Amino acid sequence: MHRRDLLKLAASFAIPTAWAQQAAKPDWKPSFLDDHQNETVIALTELIIPATDTPGAKAAHVNRYIDLFLRDGDAQQRERFMTGLHWLDGHSIQEHGHPFLHLTVAQQTAMLQALDASGNEFFHRAKSMTAGIYYNTQIGYQELNKGGRVPASVGCSHTSHA
Repeated sequence: MHRRDLLKLAASFAIPTAWAQQAAKPDWKPSFLDDHQNETVIALTELIIPATDTPGAKAAHVNRYIDLFLRDGDAQQRERFMTGLHWLDGHSIQEHGHPFLHLTVAQQTAMLQALDASGNEFFHRAKSMTAGIYYNTQIGYQELNKGGRVPASVGCSHTSHA
């Protein structure tokens, strides 16, 4: 995916200020997902955008924003995501005898690669959601702007805003 495509995708997942404040709380707890679902979302999103030389989805708290999106968002999208999340665990149990969260990282990765190759709708949606949210966080923005990639001409030219 090219940076321009990531910017377009990120714009479709603009994070409300109230969500950013809630997601930043040190005592944050999921308000929609249960603990197992939240941990599954953490594992899933971290495999989509892993920590490398830069922070990944887990450090950017992508799971917290997904929880808030599911809580406050469109009911149909919420239902599709939750159906997919349940399906992921069921598929994992069928293939490996354990829920997705309890597989090895190698098994999780292989499963996601197979889902990606087959064009699985849930995995495509999860990837889009993860990338869109990640690049709307401070961590994601810093990654996009690593090495000054965003030209100064894009920013405000008023000296009071510099």
